[in-house]
Amino acid sequence: MQEIVPQVYIETAYPGVTLGAINSPHGLILIDAPFRPEDARSWRSALISLGGGVDRLLINLDAHFDRTIGVRNMECTVLAHERMAEVFRNRPMTFKAQGSETGAEWEQYNGLGSVRWSPPEITFSDHLTIHWDDHPIHLEYHPGCSTGAIWAVLTESRVIFLGDAVVLNQPPFLASANLPLWIEQLESLLQGEYQDYLLVSGRGGLVAHQQVRAQIHFLRTVQEKLDALAKQNAPVSETEALVPALLEPFNPLPLYRQRLRYGLTHYYSRHYQSKGEEVEE
Repeated sequence: MQEIVPQVYIETAYPGVTLGAINSPHGLILIDAPFRPEDARSWRSALISLGGGVDRLLINLDAHFDRTIGVRNMECTVLAHERMAEVFRNRPMTFKAQGSETGAEWEQYNGLGSVRWSPPEITFSDHLTIHWDDHPIHLEYHPGCSTGAIWAVLTESRVIFLGDAVVLNQPPFLASANLPLWIEQLESLLQGEYQDYLLVSGRGGLVAHQQVRAQIHFLRTVQEKLDALAKQNAPVSETEALVPALLEPFNPLPLYRQRLRYGLTHYYSRHYQSKGEEVEE
């Protein structure tokens, strides 16, 4: 666990997403959850050492399986965007963790068994502020990277938890994204009020503006390549040919190859060939 500013911690040791914890006299506000039960037990034990108040509130930055499979194991109240609650209403109550091929981290691990979801008990539409002490936490709706995605902005501490808006050293998830909106939101991080903030990626921990620019460049490249296919009226199957070049900046892991393949296929189908329903990753 790393204390990045006083009373604000991140943890990158568990597979899946970057975890966060904000300590206050009222209690702990947690950012996302590890997906393996043993990691949840370890994380809960580590949090005991932080002290603070007795209350616990967990914020899910979006509905991705990597950050929601293990939420029930954290045994606390859950807060998320209202669109995430809609996603959960469309999920079966119990999920058998096997057989998916989206390129998510949880798919690499066996033994997760059946999962009972823990939908958010508190939701909001555009903006919500948590007042647990003199340093409020602002939750903002930023759905560019995913349906129901939010940022947790700590204005006093100058920290933003970005979720999957920026991912470090790996391709992002594209299937439920809105690329133009995503690019616009990332550009806002490079200007004005956010310039001196610490940026916490949902996959990889602290990132610099250089990584934000690299993410923008990648997303623009993806959009240009998909636009070119659409102008040719190319079928969805043609997105497969884009994968090798897009994978070049990253480790050519089978997981990442599958992530891009799945994301490109579903993004192209949804944005260029139909006005279908939201895709869940």
